[in-house]
Amino acid sequence: MPDPRETKNTMATRLVDRLREAIVSGEMAPGSKINLDRARAAFGVSLSPLREALARLIGDGLVEFRDNRGYWVAAVGPGDLDEVLRLRDEFDLRALEFAIAMGDVNWESDVMRTLHTLNRTAHDGAAAAIWEAAHREFHMTLISGCGMPTLLSFCRGLLDRSDRYRRIFLREGEGGQTEIAQAAVARDTAKARALLAAQIRQVGEAVAPCLARPSASAVAAARETERAIP
Repeated sequence: MPDPRETKNTMATRLVDRLREAIVSGEMAPGSKINLDRARAAFGVSLSPLREALARLIGDGLVEFRDNRGYWVAAVGPGDLDEVLRLRDEFDLRALEFAIAMGDVNWESDVMRTLHTLNRTAHDGAAAAIWEAAHREFHMTLISGCGMPTLLSFCRGLLDRSDRYRRIFLREGEGGQTEIAQAAVARDTAKARALLAAQIRQVGEAVAPCLARPSASAVAAARETERAIP
C-alpha cells in the first residue's frame, strides 16, 4: 500500500514542476500578480499545496512575496540577467570541472545518452516543450558528476532563471551541446569550460538587445498589473 506521505510529496513536487514550467516558459508573465483563486483552479489543487509550491519557488528566485500584496512572478531585467549569467559562469563551470575530475564511466554514459535524446528531439511546435525538458536533463547530467548536491541545486535554479530569458525573449533552443559533451567525456577540462562559458555568454549577448526594446520594458512593467494565469 502506498505511503500517503510519499504520495503527498510526489504531488507537491509535480505541482512545483508545473508552476516552474509555466513561469520559465513565460506562460505566467514576468512581473505579473499570481491570483491564487485562478491558479488553484488552473492547476486543480487546494490553497495549501499551492502556497507551499509558491514558497519553494520563492527560494528559486522565480516568485516573490510582497507584504499585503500577495505572490508575484519575479520580474526580468538587465541587472537580473547579468547577475544570473555571472553566477552561472562561476558555479556551472566549477561544477563541470568537478564532474570531469570525479565522474565515472556511468556519468560518461549518462552524458552521451541525454545528449542523444536531446539531438533527436526537434525544437518546434508542440515538440518544443519536450526539447526543453531534454535540454534541462542534459545540462544537469553534464554537471552531475561533481557529486555535490548543494552545488547542483544552486546550478539548477540558475539554469531555470537563465532559460527563462532565452525562452521568453528568443523562443529558440541553443546549440553546442555535442561539442561540450565530447570535450567533457574526453576529460578535456579547458575545452569543455571554454565551450560552456561561450554558450552562457551567448545567451546574454542575444537577450540583452531584447531587454532594451520598449516591448521588453512593458513585459517587465507587468508587475503593476493584475494578470495571472490565463
